[in-house]
Amino acid sequence: MLDKTKKILIVDDDSRMRELLHRYLTEQGFGVKTVHDSKEMDLALMGDEFDLLVLDLMLPGEDGLTICRRLRGVNFTTPIIMLTARGDEVDRIVGLEMGADDYLPKPFNPRELLARINAVLRRHEHSPESENANKSEAFSFGEFVFDANTRSLSKSGAPITITSGEFTLLKVFTEHPRQPLSRDRLMQLARGRELDVFDRSIDVQVSRLRRIIETDPAHPRYLQTMWGFGYVFIPDGESS
Repeated sequence: MLDKTKKILIVDDDSRMRELLHRYLTEQGFGVKTVHDSKEMDLALMGDEFDLLVLDLMLPGEDGLTICRRLRGVNFTTPIIMLTARGDEVDRIVGLEMGADDYLPKPFNPRELLARINAVLRRHEHSPESENANKSEAFSFGEFVFDANTRSLSKSGAPITITSGEFTLLKVFTEHPRQPLSRDRLMQLARGRELDVFDRSIDVQVSRLRRIIETDPAHPRYLQTMWGFGYVFIPDGESS
């Protein structure tokens, strides 16, 4: 059974970059639409649904970080890959904190962007294979219920929207309760060999997840830090 063509929206004010990515990604089988700023992006999102957003950080008017924060603030869950001409670690970390799923500094080889797009889409997609492989019941902790089969998280019955990165990380933690996991092990379990990840990206994802499930993220109850090692997930109602 053939899958539908994945649709990608590219937001970049560089006309040559838009033309290059449009041609290359179309040749790879994607449906591609390009726009040059946030106003055109909003119109495109109102008129169609996209499977992934490629968003430049440096844009005229509303910049990429502000756009990302705005979209995530209204429960926009479509994966976002951010592009930037600046390679500063601070920019990358801020982008991830705003809700981006991945980050790629310019200049880059289009093949690297393609690899990252495919990796992000695989993480975001709920494949039939993973659904058949995971027949376990929903995982409950505290007031939360997490169901990997339906990709859903709820608190006291109220649904909570989470990004693909947050879903993947929470899935790893619920599959390994009370098991101390190093950062390297978390990256391996959460992303496998799909793409290279930066050392602090897991810390950023954990921080974002804590803001969702912790009453006091500064003093986490569930996602506890093991200093100098990594993290451990401690659900309610289980003995040490």
